[in-house]
Amino acid sequence: MKYAKIDAQGRLQQGPPIAVIDIGSNSVRLVVYEGLMRSPTALFNEKALCGLGREVQSTGLLAADAVEHALSTLKRYHALCETMGVKKTLAIATAACRDAKNGRGFIKLAERTLKADIDVLSGAREAELTALGVISGTHRGDGIVGDLGGGSLELVDIRGARARHGLTRPLGGLALADISAKSLKRAEKYVKRTLSGLPMLKGCTGRSFYAVGGTWRSLARLHMWQTGYPLHVMHGYAIPADNALEFAKLVHRVDVDTLSNIEVVANARRPLLPYAALVLEYILRVSKPKQVVFSALGVREGLLYSLLKRKEQEKDALIEAARNLNRLRARSPDHGDDVIEWTDRFMASSGLEETAEERRLRHAACLLADIGWRAHPDYRGEQSLNIIAHGGFTSIDHPGRAYLALAVFYRHVGLVMDDELSQRLRELATTRMIDRARVLGAALRLAYVLSAAMPGVLTRTSLAVERHRLALHLPGATAALAGERVSNRLRSLARLIGREPVLLMG
Repeated sequence: MKYAKIDAQGRLQQGPPIAVIDIGSNSVRLVVYEGLMRSPTALFNEKALCGLGREVQSTGLLAADAVEHALSTLKRYHALCETMGVKKTLAIATAACRDAKNGRGFIKLAERTLKADIDVLSGAREAELTALGVISGTHRGDGIVGDLGGGSLELVDIRGARARHGLTRPLGGLALADISAKSLKRAEKYVKRTLSGLPMLKGCTGRSFYAVGGTWRSLARLHMWQTGYPLHVMHGYAIPADNALEFAKLVHRVDVDTLSNIEVVANARRPLLPYAALVLEYILRVSKPKQVVFSALGVREGLLYSLLKRKEQEKDALIEAARNLNRLRARSPDHGDDVIEWTDRFMASSGLEETAEERRLRHAACLLADIGWRAHPDYRGEQSLNIIAHGGFTSIDHPGRAYLALAVFYRHVGLVMDDELSQRLRELATTRMIDRARVLGAALRLAYVLSAAMPGVLTRTSLAVERHRLALHLPGATAALAGERVSNRLRSLARLIGREPVLLMG
């Protein structure tokens, strides 16, 4: 099949796409990424629930129909990779293939179908890559990563960018259903016996438990809908540990088909929900974390992250993603860096306390401030807010998303207008974050009316608090940029921070 090259202005030029094929115990998935970079974006994502691991614990074999389904799926994936111009395919297989007696034979057939080598991961390697995936998408993570697949559960401790040696246990949803002959009581006893006495879990007290895997994400999705949560973004969704424990107990003990909003969970996932819930319940009882954080990133993203050079790994994934979107959608991408420097000077003089995390979020907002410029003026704020709130950002929690979205929303619509989504997003942010979003939004409104979004303008001006006044300096030729709109927006910002505005020209 020939590949037709596409010169797409909406894509980053990072070389040919790279594919990861993940042959799991429950699903077989293809993800084609835009390129190998710190904040990768998926060009194509597809999964098939083949159920390779559903009988491995009882028979020791991959089921014949599951093998047939998986090979058919891999044939399609190979064709898709050729169609998309993929030059590098990374294929991995996990618990079912490494545990089954006929796993090696299946892998040989799969390699012929894909025309690529398949790395059958050990449990320790799978845990390591999962941890790297979470690290790649979490800003200064601290806690235990748990990846619940169809065949196994991997656990590993992370602190910042470091991961300790992980472990694996046969506690995936399909494996538990197989081991227990679909008896939840037997499965519960097996979970307790398998996880009891693990020092790693004891070390999670007061920290975060990072939940990875499709069935745990289904639990989170159900929780979102039942609680009326305002932001339907899975990555970074956090539940206080006591709430998560109560919810896991509920799902474990009742008929899942009777749960409200169960329709948001795919039919194929529903039978595995009770097993995922009981594993989570036991982990939370023993480890006593402060919260459960759901990660959309796992072994596939960890594999890509492991291939990056150390310098690339050390970059901030949020800032890189914001910079990429700025390059793709802003009128003048370099202007974003001007705004960062300009607001740096303003904040340093303002007397407003700013933490390192708040500074980081402000920088991301400056890079995203102009991504909605092509929309109709009446809808730029709404469109920008939607893109940012629901965008594929990592290394940010949901309150941080709300701050970014609101700051850019206020930059477009001012401080008095609101809509339903912006009102709901404010539920996620603290009073302080909302106040800072308003201040930054007002500063951005001034910056854009002053510079017309062109680079090299703001760097010749200065905005700073001097002698209890908010002074805008327009030296030399920039004095001609003064006008009523500039003065009005300077006054609005000064009012927010309790200062008297002054415009200094010449």
